[in-house]
Amino acid sequence: MLEPTYQADVVVVGAGVAGLSAARRLTSAGVSTVVLEAAHEVGGRMATEKIDGFRLDRVGRLLSTACAELHVTPGLEDLVLRPFAPGVLLYGDGRHHRAGVQPGYRRARSARGALHAVRALASAPLPGPRRPAAVPGRQVSVPRQRGGAPLGTALDQARLGAALNRLAGTSVERLLARPETTAAEALHGRGLPARTVDGFLRPLLAALLCDPELTTSSRSADLALRDFASGRLCLPEGGAEALPQLLARSLPPGTVRTGVRVTSVSTTSVTTAEHGEFQCAAVLVATGARDAAELLPGLRVPDFHPVTVVHHTTDEPPGTDTSLLLDADRGGPVAHTAVVSAVDPSRAPAGRTLVTSTVLGPAAADTDTAVRAHLARLYGVATTRWETLAVRHTADAVPAMRPPHDLHRPVRLLAGLYVCGDHRDSGAVAGALRSADRAATAILADLGVARPMHTADPLPTARAA
Repeated sequence: MLEPTYQADVVVVGAGVAGLSAARRLTSAGVSTVVLEAAHEVGGRMATEKIDGFRLDRVGRLLSTACAELHVTPGLEDLVLRPFAPGVLLYGDGRHHRAGVQPGYRRARSARGALHAVRALASAPLPGPRRPAAVPGRQVSVPRQRGGAPLGTALDQARLGAALNRLAGTSVERLLARPETTAAEALHGRGLPARTVDGFLRPLLAALLCDPELTTSSRSADLALRDFASGRLCLPEGGAEALPQLLARSLPPGTVRTGVRVTSVSTTSVTTAEHGEFQCAAVLVATGARDAAELLPGLRVPDFHPVTVVHHTTDEPPGTDTSLLLDADRGGPVAHTAVVSAVDPSRAPAGRTLVTSTVLGPAAADTDTAVRAHLARLYGVATTRWETLAVRHTADAVPAMRPPHDLHRPVRLLAGLYVCGDHRDSGAVAGALRSADRAATAILADLGVARPMHTADPLPTARAA
């Protein structure tokens, strides 16, 4: 039998980071809120699977310590970020090369610290080549003054450093005012050598955007590069689920109800398969784009970038280096890989190694075999005896953001009915949080509730290993 009708000011459908963040802002303003989630846990695509003591992310999006939304979103004050080594490690022409390292980053442990370091050094002499960090098990070569594949010459590297410095100091407003094209087309108009673009910027942006062909809007790509230039790439301690779990724990007890499948919505009620009807003053649909379109006919469903994440463990680890490793040669299916247990020890049992690799594009039947062969080249060690913990393919991993792309897609459909999620903004975690803020603001305005001011202490960042 269906339970009696429930009452709430606002019903939020979906307990991903967007829905939970919006609920946090609504409850802070004194608005009674219920969050309904069809799954039996919160998080959506930011889920983390536990297998034999390992913590395995389903999609594994890369974050940056410079992401402002992680600092100002209420409920995330206790989030700890584990940074990768500065810049990235590129594999090209059979060698490893350190790239994208900005002066002062080794002592910058927070988004604000990194940003201040970059701005302080914006007028400093152009950086020269830096010696790359060693990867255990493989000889690392220093780029030659003349060849330097895939980074180009020392002058090319200096130009790249200057370009990253300028980008870090450019306001978001100025970036969004630039002419819009695809990321691939925009890269070749920035005055950098083709060798630097193809050997560094293309593989980096593919990893940040989950878009191997770089069809993404150049404005979204510029925002991603700005965060990279202003901070450090990082992972949330404990897995991607740390974000939604922190948000859920910050809500009043009983706010989130899992295992409740919503079948229809209106401006004044939500109907569920298990618990009947929830009457309310407003409904916020905060699911993925496809589920949102089923509840809101006429809502446009974007294309998606599929992602496959492969998790391995081994008794013969490729080392404890904390670098994010990219393949500049694009000689296999792996877009980026890392020994994530070295970056975040909580993701593996004591004494065990977790190597996580990301493949962009459609799923393939022989993914694990191809990934092992590629990782053997990238790390320079045998991978035939590595144990596969999981291969997780997500077809709708990241909404495509092809130009022209509106970073402020409407969140208010009509009075009483709202929608939010990464498909309403940039397609990244930051975009989901921004859309949640816009939706909560619209709801509070329509309900006649003055929006409170939220402040948050600087986000703690774990010390680099």
